[in-house]
Parts: sequence; C-alpha cells; structure tokens
Amino acid sequence: MTIPHLTCGELARASGCRLAAGDPATVVTAVTHDSREARPGACFVAVNGFKRDGVAFVPEALRRGATAFLVAELDAPRVMSALPPTVALLADDDPRAALPRLAAALYRHPARSLLVVGVTGTDGKTTTCYAIAHLLRAAGWRGGLVSGVDIVVDGAPVLNRSGLTTPEAPVVQDALAGIRDAGGTFAVLEATSHALSLHRLDECQFDVAVFTNLTPDHLDFHRTVADYAATKARLFAMLDAPSAKPWPRLAIGNAASPWWPRMRSATSRPALTYGIGLAADLAADEPQLSAAGARFTVAWRGTRREVRTRLLGRFNVENALATMATGLALGLPWETVSDAIGAFPGSPGRMEIIDLGQPFTCVVDAASTADSFRQALATLRPLTRSRLIVVFGCAGERDPARRDGMGAVAAELADFAVLTDENPRTEDRMAIIHRIAAAMEAGGRRERVDYVKIADRRAAIVEALRRARPGDLVLLAGKGREPTLIFAETAHPWDDRTELERALRDRGFAAPRG
Repeated sequence: MTIPHLTCGELARASGCRLAAGDPATVVTAVTHDSREARPGACFVAVNGFKRDGVAFVPEALRRGATAFLVAELDAPRVMSALPPTVALLADDDPRAALPRLAAALYRHPARSLLVVGVTGTDGKTTTCYAIAHLLRAAGWRGGLVSGVDIVVDGAPVLNRSGLTTPEAPVVQDALAGIRDAGGTFAVLEATSHALSLHRLDECQFDVAVFTNLTPDHLDFHRTVADYAATKARLFAMLDAPSAKPWPRLAIGNAASPWWPRMRSATSRPALTYGIGLAADLAADEPQLSAAGARFTVAWRGTRREVRTRLLGRFNVENALATMATGLALGLPWETVSDAIGAFPGSPGRMEIIDLGQPFTCVVDAASTADSFRQALATLRPLTRSRLIVVFGCAGERDPARRDGMGAVAAELADFAVLTDENPRTEDRMAIIHRIAAAMEAGGRRERVDYVKIADRRAAIVEALRRARPGDLVLLAGKGREPTLIFAETAHPWDDRTELERALRDRGFAAPRG
C-alpha cells in the first residue's frame, strides 16, 4: 500500500482543525495518539487518557521525531512556546474527536468506498463479525474485518495486539484503507461501547448496524445500564448521516432483547429483526442442539428453510440469525446465505475445541461476562459426560460486578473451578480472585473442594488438566484468542490455545484423535 501523505495545510482543511503554527507544507505520513509510535512524518495527537494529560507526552513524541502535533485549543499557546519552529502545530477543541478526522483524511476517507457493517452488543460481536465476513466472501465479495481477535485485510489475518476490542481510529482507518486498496468492497467492524463513546469509529460511515444483545456490563465506565445502551445506540444513529454510497442503510436487531427498541429508535433507516421462537422478520423455531452444532428451521417472507450450523449453543444460533438477516437484507440469495452459515467454521477462540488426543474435552472461549459465561457453561453442560471444570478470572480495571456474577455462575454450573488471572492490569491480582471466591462461597462452594486459587494462569491450566479425567470437559474462559496478559501497564505475550496445547503435550498428548 502506498504510504499516505498530506501536508499540514491539507490535513487541517480536510479535518476541520486549525493550523496554529509552523509551515503548512510540512508533510504528514502517519497519525498517532501514542507517543511511543511517534516518528519522523508523524502527527502526534495529544489525547487525554483516563489518568494522564496528553500534552505531557508531547516531549517524548518530539524526541522520537514527530513532525506535527495536534493539541486542544486551550493548550496551544503553552505548547507552541515549547516547540521548535521546524514542526507544525494544529489545534482543535476536542483532540480525541479530531483523531479520527485526521486519520480518515490522511487515508483519503476509505469508508466512503466500502460497504461498512458494524456489530454491537454485549456478547456475540466477534462471532457475528466473522460470520458476516464469511458470508459476504461466500457471495463473491472481497473485504475484511476489524475485531478484537484479528484485523483481516484481503484475506490475511493479523492479530489485534492493541488490547482493545475496537482499536483506536488510526488503526481502524489504516485497516479500511488497506481493504480498499486491495480491491475490497466491504468491511465488518466490532463496535464496542468504549469505541463509540471515545470516537474510535467516527468517520466509518456505517451502512449496516447489527445489534446482538445487551446485559449489564462496563458499568465502571458507563455508570448505568441506560447510559451503556445509549452509547450502543450511537451506532444506529450513525446510519442517518448523509451518504453517497450505493448500498442501502439498514438496522438489524435481536427481537428478543428488551433493548432493541432503544436501538431502533436511534435511526430512521429501515430495520429488520431476527429471533428464536418469537415474531420477527427472520424467525427460527427452537433449535436442535448437539456436539456437532445446531439445526433449526427459519421462516423468511413466507418461506421456510432448514439450516444447519457447526456453531455450538443456542446463543450461537442467534449469532447465525443475525448474520443471515444481514445477508438477506443486502439481497443475497437464500441458498448462498444458508450454505455459508452451514460452512462457517466459527471464530478463533470462541467455543474452540483443542484436541490433541486427550480422553477429555478441552474448549477455549472468550466468555468474560456473567451472561456470556452462563451461556458457555449452559451450552457445554449437556455435552459433558462427566465433570465440567472451568479455568477463569476477571479483568482488572473493569466493572467489579463481573467478579460477583461470574463467581455465582461458576458456583451454580461448574463442578470444579480454578480461579486465576485475566488481565489484572493495575489491580491486586489476588484481590480480584478473592472476590470471585467470595461469590462462589456465597453459592455454597468450598475452597479446595469445589475450587482452588492459582493466580498464575499457566499453572492454573496445568492444575485443571491434572485434575481432568476421561469424560470431563475443561473450559478455559475469558480470553479466547487474546494475544496478551496485561499486568500493570505491560502487555505480556499470551495465547490460551497455545498454552493449553503446551500443557497437553507436557502430559503426553500430541496428536488429534483419529
């Protein structure tokens, strides 16, 4: 891909920012808000974080060679006095909101030439994104996706190492530009509440918005469920923005969710609903579930059709319906839609079975909320011939109520639990584990009988496998395919699937069962 470049004068005009000082002919080839990524040609945007003032990182960005800077209008005078005349300074009332405008301008607004699908909800976003991308490719379209797992451009997946389910705006715009420049016509994006609130998805020009579900989560950030829902609804409000693109703008929603009307009310665009066992535009009968996947009958505009999916669980039937509704709304043929759903292998780290010939089943899943954890355990319980053993923790610097909820779910549905780390960040790792344990104790469980505490996640996996017997099922929950474990502010390389495979090999298992 050609290296993007604009002069500061062009960038200021295209983004609506003010050139406060410096030569307007200064060339910019990158936009970043991370001073560690600053380099010659970069425009460093001083975005305030949750703990630090963005202007505090201007000196580091300058040392690393940044060519231009953008700061808040109020900060411009003092920053201007500290910068050499060889660099340019831009100013805006809100640097965070300016970040996506700058990035989109630098990459020449890639979303303007792509069908952009956004998927939001508490759970199911990643699987639905992967399934929609799979469906569109099956229909002959070229494109990619941006998810919490991978960033896929022209069929080539790259791990999302940002630590964010939805990366910051420069990464999103870079990915969209890569898809466009590779000849792609669509992009599917995970739309988290944090991303919507913090402007990461501004300038994406969404054509289709998909809503999976909503349960209380991220209340440390949003404070109330109503605020959380209002933030999710921003994705649907974006559909009403003017567009010169040829595709229809559509809203797709889960009719079973009491929060769907809130999403629907945010847009004037046409909407389509899906659901299981209820009145919806795309309605499925109660599915037949097994270890091989699910089978169900779907009604759509006067016709009925049997559909099969390899995905496990009732909740994944809803994800499949969301995908089918998107495809049908875009005018894809029934046969293409149903065949693609039947062939979809699932998304990495989502109900993924790891099989090296062991006499018990091992599954990796990203369930990290009480609701998704309950769904995962309820799905796996009927597939377990003996005991259900779970390895899980809760993330630090996230809603503390998750710890109570997940502990209560484990007490109710698991036979044995190993409580461990899951990105403790700056919190006390054992304090998190103790709170989960307290919820399990409240559910009638006892330490060393029904659960153990092992903070080190690698040792926790080893302990779970040591306890596993033929017929058991071991679930590693909470991380899926996340590539890091975060302690303090440092992200250490990690992959649950790789660690599980290593631990299985150490126990003498080496090849899939044939």
